[in-house]
Amino acid sequence: MAVHPIEYRYGTEEMKKIWSEENKLRLMIEVEIALAKAEAEIGLIPKWASEEIEKCRGKVTPQRVREIEAEIHHDVMSVVRAMAEQCGEAGEWIHFGATSNDILDTSLALQIKESLEIIEKKLKNLRDLFLELAEKHKRTVCAGRTHGQIGIPTTVGHRFALWASELQRHLKRLKEIKERALVGKIGGAVGTQASLGERGLEVQRITMELLDLKPVDIANQVIQRDIHAEVIMLLANIATSLDKFCTTVRNLQRSEIREMEEGFGKKQVGSSTMPHKRNPIRCENVCGLARVIRSMVEVALMNNVLWEERDLTNSSAERVMFVEAFVLVDHILTQCIKIFTGIQIYSENMRRNLEMMKGVNMAEAVMIALAKKGVGRQTAHEIIRRCSMKVYETGKHFREILLEDEEVRKYLSEDEINHLMMPENYLGTAIQQIEMVIGKIRKEDT
Repeated sequence: MAVHPIEYRYGTEEMKKIWSEENKLRLMIEVEIALAKAEAEIGLIPKWASEEIEKCRGKVTPQRVREIEAEIHHDVMSVVRAMAEQCGEAGEWIHFGATSNDILDTSLALQIKESLEIIEKKLKNLRDLFLELAEKHKRTVCAGRTHGQIGIPTTVGHRFALWASELQRHLKRLKEIKERALVGKIGGAVGTQASLGERGLEVQRITMELLDLKPVDIANQVIQRDIHAEVIMLLANIATSLDKFCTTVRNLQRSEIREMEEGFGKKQVGSSTMPHKRNPIRCENVCGLARVIRSMVEVALMNNVLWEERDLTNSSAERVMFVEAFVLVDHILTQCIKIFTGIQIYSENMRRNLEMMKGVNMAEAVMIALAKKGVGRQTAHEIIRRCSMKVYETGKHFREILLEDEEVRKYLSEDEINHLMMPENYLGTAIQQIEMVIGKIRKEDT
């Protein structure tokens, strides 16, 4: 019986497979096999034993491990005994010199490695979507908004370039985190490698080479959880960016704004009672699940606060934290790729909304023009503030107010005022910035 929505509603099979019971067991066995090979290579255990241990691959089932654990109440020793059942006399050499977290932390690093590869690929896909949209809409003028109010003009492409740049930073963070997070350990009970003697560091190095991980610089019984907290904080940071992107779509999809809209299927139902509804459900899904992902940050940070060489308070929390964080981030990334692949852009509504303010949203442009004419910035601000307020008070168009104002007309002709009323004439370096960002990202990606 499925209980958690991850089991039946959220997440891709690709990511869920990585965090499945079967894959976790497979990776734990791979660590035990690599450890045995490393120990055989330097003569700590017989080579024949290592060869027999390797034959355990694919023969141990989760069901058998669960049966043993029900008797002995220890997860790692259940795996060791299940392997030993398949190895005959060689089973006596499994897990030689190791402690449970040597296997658990190293196999966890392998899961994180596999998961980050998926996240990285999808981040690049979404970033590239934004680059395409930035290029396509770099000249599509829309209202810039601050405090939820219409400000001066910007372009749709400027927003998408901004978002592409943000995802590029996440990709850089991900690459940096790989250097610190993809590490494993073979350290024994408290990290001193006493059970492996003077060649402990060599065993650890060879084991990690076989697994394509780096050996941790130093550990006690566990790899220190600041490393894992950094991974979770990256996932929360990515989730928050996706939350922001989708919040923007949700706002711009409001009926009275309708400048953007997520795709809506031909047979899609928006409401059980209001047949006309076209709700931004994918965006809302992303925003809601981002809250769950962010909540894992405190869990990850608290997992670093362990007693002396370690206690077990991190273990149960991590069984939930990593699965949920990775599966849900993968899910909302997948959702965002679908959203922005099918995003609808309504430029005619953008033009309507630009004109809704009766030109007063171009007040800054007029103020700057007056200042350049020698009025002085502060004086120009007061003149245009006064004119702007008349638009609200009288309902007249800003152009009309400006043409009637004696102080304004001392410096600006009718043609100049008409030019200043056109949003596309007040975009600054927006298009240049977009092209710079697109060029920079594409150059970095080669």
